[in-house]
Amino acid sequence: MRAMSGDLVWREVPDPEPGPGEVLVKVAATAVNRADLLQVQGLYPPPPGAPAYLGLECSGTLAGGTEVCALLAGGGYAEFVAVPEGQILPKPRGLSLIEAATLPEVACTVWSNLTMVGRLAPGETVLIHGGGSGIGTFAIQYAKALGARVIATARREKHEKLRELGADELLDYREDDFSRVQADVVLDIIGGAYLGKNVTALTTGGRLVIIGLQGGRRAELDLGALVSKRLTVAGTTLRSRPVVEKAAIVSAVRREVWPMLEDGRIRPVVDMTFPVEEAAKAHERVAANAHLGKVVLAVSAP
Repeated sequence: MRAMSGDLVWREVPDPEPGPGEVLVKVAATAVNRADLLQVQGLYPPPPGAPAYLGLECSGTLAGGTEVCALLAGGGYAEFVAVPEGQILPKPRGLSLIEAATLPEVACTVWSNLTMVGRLAPGETVLIHGGGSGIGTFAIQYAKALGARVIATARREKHEKLRELGADELLDYREDDFSRVQADVVLDIIGGAYLGKNVTALTTGGRLVIIGLQGGRRAELDLGALVSKRLTVAGTTLRSRPVVEKAAIVSAVRREVWPMLEDGRIRPVVDMTFPVEEAAKAHERVAANAHLGKVVLAVSAP
């Protein structure tokens, strides 16, 4: 599926040809990420060499019938996608291909930012913004599985479900002042609009990890607070990382996170499933923040 002048068009294109070190995946399902919406708007073009089509993750089958899921730089909104071998993950035992389609992007994003960058440790407190998103619902469960205390921001109507996922404290970002909390790590999808309050919310030695810019790219920052509290501010992205870095993250996720999925400590949160031909409707649901968890596009019969 290609974005054409802001519209989504489902049309026939040539099958991808796997390059050296790549395998071909027959796609069963993919999931909608906010990056897909930005790409449609022309604000987030794919990195060099990536497919022009949307889709940062998928589930499906290899040539021999093995069921897998995969982290992608693009191309998941299609019947076939060529994937570097290091970005392939086995479908977790006990999960469907629809559920598996929701996992690669969020699992790799959450692990790389909470563990690799944020160094979240058992007994610490983490503040997760956008708790009702795909990233948020996964991050809440992962942080709890690590033994952390979890505070999340989300619309009040989503609080009950997020409490079931393990959130210890919930704030409505429209009404509540999250800067009053004390967190060791903040996982932020908003960016500029939240920068000052995030710094206030961090304890001494805290780590702010910015993974999204929904609230703008620019903000003023009191460096005195940063210095006096010995804070670390990091910004990361996953899509544009080199293949070798993605492979290392995928390997760590398989080793450290996949067991949590297979024993039930983390479970996929599927909001709704649409046929891929109705991707525009799926995008509308995500754009309206009406979803809780991941919105899935079924590409072929699992």
